[in-house]
Amino acid sequence: MAAGDGNFWQRVDELQRTLLESERISQLRHKFLSSLDNSAENPLKQKIDRSSILRAIEDCTFQILTDICHGHPPVLVYEDRSSWDNTSFSEEMGIKMKPAAKSRTTRFDNPVSLPKFALTLKLMSMIHLLVKTNTYSTKRDMYYQDTQLFGTQSVVDEIIDNISCMLKVPRWCLKVLATSKGSIAGDLTFNEADGNFVDCSLSSAGVPVPSHVHGLYNLCTTAKFVLVVEKDATFQKLLDDGICRTLAPCIMVTGKGFPDLNTRLMVRKLWDTFHLPTFVFVDGDPHGMEIMCVYKFGSKALSFEAHNLTVPSVMWIGILPSDIHRLQIPQNMLIPLKKSDFDKARDLSKRPYFQAQQAWKRELELLVAMGVKAEIQCLTSLSPTFLSEVYLPNKIRFGGWI
Repeated sequence: MAAGDGNFWQRVDELQRTLLESERISQLRHKFLSSLDNSAENPLKQKIDRSSILRAIEDCTFQILTDICHGHPPVLVYEDRSSWDNTSFSEEMGIKMKPAAKSRTTRFDNPVSLPKFALTLKLMSMIHLLVKTNTYSTKRDMYYQDTQLFGTQSVVDEIIDNISCMLKVPRWCLKVLATSKGSIAGDLTFNEADGNFVDCSLSSAGVPVPSHVHGLYNLCTTAKFVLVVEKDATFQKLLDDGICRTLAPCIMVTGKGFPDLNTRLMVRKLWDTFHLPTFVFVDGDPHGMEIMCVYKFGSKALSFEAHNLTVPSVMWIGILPSDIHRLQIPQNMLIPLKKSDFDKARDLSKRPYFQAQQAWKRELELLVAMGVKAEIQCLTSLSPTFLSEVYLPNKIRFGGWI
């Protein structure tokens, strides 16, 4: 299909107008509902600046000192990010943490949690210095400041997220960044926080998603849509096939599997800036479906930051389980579902957003009934260029998404 196909561009333009109207209605509804909620725990209603962050850290520290002075063992309290019971579902925002979520505690008088208590205070002091001096650090750099003290990188990662949740401040506002694993390509230019100019169309393999997504400015594009791809191998193949030229202009993003925070922030940044139709392309299996849901609805671990990370208007373009029969994919190219796949499907079916997405629920039920999954690579069995020349163009042209 040629990029100049008038019907194609007309359909994409109509889709964008529909999404914009849907977004406007959702924003008005969310604004109305928020006006009814006077909870101080609503992160959308808090003014976040350096002074308020410093004050929050200092207030927490002062409370610890006060407890010690009064002979009470100090305790750090933060919402439990590991339980689905602490989340609720909103079509306007996705998965979000409940205002009265159950909490977890790290106690000074508990030998088991004492090391974590001490490490939390250590990291809070490091964050306080970053915010005070208006400088940034990566989680990796913070870990390497004292590897013997922290033990592993995962300990630092978990505690920083706990601090963010406890203070009700997004992590990037704490001046803590993470090294990105995702890539972006296509019709997009921007300036990074340090002024560096990036043209994503010049790289044949894509450019890394910036570590400081919120610092990007002067974003420009003539793209008609955004395509989020699960796998880096598929991302590279589409680039090699020149899809950003033949189907273009478009922007492609990959999280290289389960997306990291920066990739999710980037997809949200593109939506906030351009309001382009956003399609997600994943394997036709429960794990691919979960990845697609993370972009659209968020994750329980970061549900307290849902308003910064989710794009509820995301559309699932493939591989749909119903595509397996529709395309008559050869049986030898399909993979039997494992126990872990069935377990994941069962878990997905219980999540609140599947109850609101009947089309997705039917696709999941079909997948389980067939007992097989289709990875993106199986499309090459039909033709080496089937993915870029037939599947994706026709999906977009004829509305083959849900």
